[in-house]
Amino acid sequence: MRFWGAADLSVMLHFLLLSGAGVVAGVLSTVVGLASLVSYPALLLAGLPPVAANVTNTVALVATGLGAAAGSRTELAGQGRLVARVCAVTALGGAAGALLLLHTPAHLFEVVVPGLIAGASVLLLLGPLLRRSAAERPRWFAAERPRRSAAEHAAERPHRGGYLAVAPVGLYGGYFGAAAGVLMLAVLTLMLPGRSLARTNAVKNVAIGAANTAASVVFVTTGPVRWAAAVALAAGSLVGGWLGPSVVRRVPAGPLRLLIALGGLGLAVKLAKDAGLC
Repeated sequence: MRFWGAADLSVMLHFLLLSGAGVVAGVLSTVVGLASLVSYPALLLAGLPPVAANVTNTVALVATGLGAAAGSRTELAGQGRLVARVCAVTALGGAAGALLLLHTPAHLFEVVVPGLIAGASVLLLLGPLLRRSAAERPRWFAAERPRRSAAEHAAERPHRGGYLAVAPVGLYGGYFGAAAGVLMLAVLTLMLPGRSLARTNAVKNVAIGAANTAASVVFVTTGPVRWAAAVALAAGSLVGGWLGPSVVRRVPAGPLRLLIALGGLGLAVKLAKDAGLC
């Protein structure tokens, strides 16, 4: 099954598949910190080879970050300086991850990706535990300050070491990205222990969007982007990213997290078999 050069009906079916997957991926990115476990398999189903699917997925999911930023204006209010600094670091990481992907053999990516998807699925299951653990730990990334009120504590700026901690997450986001949102949320929770989940989650969404955008610049100039597939997926993910912040305010993510994680583990087994690993 091929996306390019297909009959009109097949093209329409692929567009519906990818745009629908984009909506779901955009919502999931903001609700549970995961999009690629939906969008990447959809691109494989549409007939794209693994590396092209990953590159196209990253380019398309830039729209998720735009939609999430538009839908999170309330939560992002007053966090402009923090967001700018975090995004600068994650963007550099995202570009480095993209270059790493393009300069390693395609077969290596096919061998590695089942493990990445399996690890992402496990991280998705452990997401709430990671956040609780991060909230209970000492403030590793925060500067020592005098005791303050709750409001002042929430507004306290993180130490520069916290910004450096998001760089590896940005690199991973540029290379593959599944569950990068889960990792980013855990790191930001350590950086910003006084902020609410909704406000921290909003920063996470924009930071991951910055990593995707930087990686996409690299991919657009040198990578095998399949533009018809990217446009279809981006159209859906823009809508899903915009809807996601309103969903995260209302819908419990537990059952959804479990369903997607189990599906991701199943996909990892299938891709491992396809790659001859088992």
